[in-house]
Amino acid sequence: MATKKRSSRKSSRRKYGKAAGKRVESAMRRRKRGTLRSGKGGRGGKVKSREQAIAIGLSEARKKGAKVPAKKGGRRKKAKRSS
Repeated sequence: MATKKRSSRKSSRRKYGKAAGKRVESAMRRRKRGTLRSGKGGRGGKVKSREQAIAIGLSEARKKGAKVPAKKGGRRKKAKRSS
């Protein structure tokens, strides 16, 4: 009898949800058209870089509640001051 070998890796799951992918897609499309703008309320300049477009798409997805991992530098603990 052959015994089944267990995989040490986790079962693969989607890191980003479908809705998040759609948001990033639309951000990329807007970047191509030249209508994607950075900053709060789109008051910044035109977005030209691909990475920035992806970041904007993911942050929009996060705001809408899509499955997106938290930002890497998002949660930093503040050092307590004793005075």
